[in-house]
Parts: sequence; structure tokens; C-alpha cells
Amino acid sequence: MPDLSHTLQGHDLGFLKMIANAWGLELLAPDARHAQQELLLALLKANLVREVVEALPAEVRAALQTLLENDGRLPWPVFTRRFGEVRSMGAARRDRERPDLNPISPAEWLWYRALIGRNFLDPPPATQEYAYIPDDLLALLRPLYAPHNLSLGRPATPAESAHPLPADDSILDQACTLLAALRLNLEPPTLPDMPSIALQTLLHSAGLLDEQNQPNPEAVRAFLEAKRGIALSQLVQAWMNSSDFNELLLLPGLRAEGNWRNNPLHTRHTVLGWISQLPSDTWWSLSAFIAAIHKYQPDFQRPAGDYDSWFLWHEQSGQFLRGFASWEAVEGALLRYFVCGPMHWLGLLDLSAPAPNAAPTAFRRSAWAEALWHGQSPPLPEEEGELSILSDGKIRLAPRAPRALRYQIARSCAWLSNEGGSYTYQITPAALERAARQGLKPSHLLNLLRRHSSTALPPSVLHAIERWEAHGCQAHIQSVSLLRVQTPEILAALRKTRAARYLGESLTPTVVLLKPGSDEIVQHALLEIGYLGEIKTSDQPAV
Repeated sequence: MPDLSHTLQGHDLGFLKMIANAWGLELLAPDARHAQQELLLALLKANLVREVVEALPAEVRAALQTLLENDGRLPWPVFTRRFGEVRSMGAARRDRERPDLNPISPAEWLWYRALIGRNFLDPPPATQEYAYIPDDLLALLRPLYAPHNLSLGRPATPAESAHPLPADDSILDQACTLLAALRLNLEPPTLPDMPSIALQTLLHSAGLLDEQNQPNPEAVRAFLEAKRGIALSQLVQAWMNSSDFNELLLLPGLRAEGNWRNNPLHTRHTVLGWISQLPSDTWWSLSAFIAAIHKYQPDFQRPAGDYDSWFLWHEQSGQFLRGFASWEAVEGALLRYFVCGPMHWLGLLDLSAPAPNAAPTAFRRSAWAEALWHGQSPPLPEEEGELSILSDGKIRLAPRAPRALRYQIARSCAWLSNEGGSYTYQITPAALERAARQGLKPSHLLNLLRRHSSTALPPSVLHAIERWEAHGCQAHIQSVSLLRVQTPEILAALRKTRAARYLGESLTPTVVLLKPGSDEIVQHALLEIGYLGEIKTSDQPAV
């Protein structure tokens, strides 16, 4: 950064005299060039610097302290937003109004004491202007005013931490479900804890999905066969170091437009750094944490303090979230998302709420956090458990069944649910056909079932799979509409109308199948030939 000499260059004699007066000095130099040299000799003295700074009002010292805590500089818009403006005025007006004697802000106090300068500090083509402490003054200030520890809120109250929500490793099982669905070109399933799009983005970052959202076979196999602790650590490290996982753009309820860019990696590391400073075994108030960041580090994701060029919309209200007034709706919501979203999903943070099913109000580092933070594998229970096969073709896997096994089962069967923690699948012709298109024969499924089943394979299921492989589907069940008339003559008359093409197979002389979606057409045709027809629902008896 520029030193005091460069900071004073270009200023007129009147301005330099105001600086001298603020420091309790009298300038005798006849012009600005000599006045500058006289000031440099006088100002760069540690004792005088201490006296001048200690005489500043508290809010002005706070502004200087903030610069010290940020390596002596802040973007000019950020600094002036927090500590007020420095009025722009010509020499005549300045000498007449004397802003040095009546400063309107902490920024003006520092400006008319040459404790701050204003300049472009980054090399071209950067256009960011900064408020800064001149280098030689900075060297004198640092030993006198050591940076304060950043306040990060307070411990949670008993009410805030009443109902703990411990971190778990269920993200591994959800990842298995999503990978199987994508492998089969199915719509991503609704996951119990996290949005599919967030997990999909994470799997991309971990190298498990290619650009077409298809699983990378070798990477997926290694991930699913790895011990759970190793697999979880893999996802955590992928998230920590990902430039593609953009929490701001994944924030529920927000929509982004335009070509602006944020830096999710920098933001993530900043938030992780704060949380790493908190006591490891203490519940921490989420609202107090967010309030502290709002007060002391509000620009954590906007280093230039730019609150106007990011085009963010609140989806529900349609409100354009612009300006610092939208901080809580953007930055505040983002901090909540970090804590209650990725850091909880990945097993780094426990959450707590004031009541069951209430929104989290407190957090703390989990028992696994230390290991996961440093890329190590936490001691998670190993996967175990066999599958069971029912006579109706349902397959049930225990909650901790091997993920690799479940992935293979999912490729040949339809997923029904995971109620009660168990995963239930159904053997169906459609699922077998889908598997066959991917090169998986029914014999592959049978071998899998025989190897991992806790009981013998039901003969009926065995024969059904074998018959499907040999002959395809031999039975079809479908919902149909029936037309039932009182006499064959009515049916004969109907076959002479425009509705004839909607009449299907005759089951009896007075009962015929209707083609799907033709109920009302046939009803109108009956009226045209003089008969009133009634459409009955399935739970009403036909007349």
C-alpha cells in the first residue's frame, strides 16, 4: 500500500494545514511541497501517533480497528457504508465549511488526519478503489492496537438447544439412491433430507458423475464399495474444495439472473474458518451467530461490498433482493443454509431445535467433525445385513445393507420405499426390461439374490423370472372401461354411429370394452340414438 508521502501527494496547502491542526502541529512551510516534507517528519513518531489515536472518539477508533483487522485496507464502498462518507468539496468550500473541525462521520475524522487514504491498490485492469492506512503509519499502529478477536455470537440457551438433531451419514445412502436413478435414466427421486439438485452437484464435484449426469462406472464402484467413513470423507473433501458447488445458487427460494459471478469457494472457506473457532463441545446460537456476522463481517461473500449488481429474486414474493437492506434475505439465509444444509448433511454439524419438527436454532461440531475437517475417516459402523425375498416378489434390504448391493438391486428392480429404514424393491417386468436394455440379464439378478438372501429364493419368484426371460411378460393387468347395455339391439345401434371406433372387444352380447378416454364420447353417441347413459365410478355398481 502507499506510504504517507504518496498519500499526501497532490493535496493543496490548505488540506495539509488541516491535517497539521488535527495533530496539534503548526505548519510553517510556504507551499504544499515543503509542507508535505514537514508533516512527514512530524507525524511518523510512535508517541504522537498513540496520542492522536487515543484522543479519537470510540466510533472513530472502531473504524481504524476494522482497517487494522483487514490488513489495513477495505474497499471504499464497504468502508464508507459502515463508517460514513467523506464529502466531496472544492478547496474554497472546504476552507469555508471546515469539515476537519466538524466531521460528519468516522471516515471524515480519519481522512482529515491523514490516517486513511483513498486509491486503486490492485494492478490493472482492476478498478476497485480502497480505503487504506498508509504503510508507515500502519507499521506504527499495529503494535499499539492488536486486532480484536472477532465476535461470533454466544452459546445457545437451554430452549434453543432443547431437541438435538444429531448428524448422521445418511447422505451416503441417499447418494446411492440418486446414482441408481441416474444410471437408469429415471427422474431424480425425492430424497428425505436434501434436494436432489444439491446432492447431484456434490456428486459432480466428487467425480462420480460425468457431464451428462451419468455415473462414472469405476468411480461409482469404488465409492459404493468403500467403507462408510472413507466414503463420507470423500464427499466432505469434495464439497470443501469445490468451485462448482455454489451454495448461493442452490439456496431454496432464491433465483439468480445475469452474468455476475460470486466466489463460492472463498465464501465456504470463510464460513468454515469461523465455525472452526467455536468451542467444539458447546451448542451455539444460530441467530446470534448470524447477527454477529452481520455486525462485524457483513461482506464475507462480497469483498468489494457490491450489493447492487447481483441479480437475485425472491421466488415467492417476486421481490428483487438488491442493496444492503436485503442482507438478511441473502447473506443471512445463506449462513442458515450452510449450517442446516451441507454442513449438517455431510455430518460436520449437529443441530438442535426448541421443539420437535421446529426449525433449528442451535448447532455444534459433531463427533466426526474433527476427522472429516482434516480429510480423515471417522469410525462409522460398517455396512452389514442380508436381503430377504417375499413370495410376492418384494425384496427388502436392511438399513445398513451394503450400498453396492442396493445399487445393483436397484438396477433390476423397482424401488418402492424405505419406510422404517428398510429399503423395499419390487421385481417387475418393466424393471427387468429396463435392466435388459442396459445389458443386465435376469440371471444376473438371480445370482445376486442367491448370494445375498437370508432365505432360500421362493420357487414362485424363481420360476417367474425364468419364464420372463424365456417368454417375456405372459400376463397383463390393466384398468378398463366397460359399456353395459340392457339389450343387444342397443349395442348394435351404437356400432352404426361415429362412436363405433371406440368400441373394443365384446365380452357378452350386452357388454363391450371401451377404448381409453372414450367414456364421454360414447355417452354422447348414446344420447344421439335416444338412450341416456350414465358414467359410473369404480366404487359404484353398474346398472
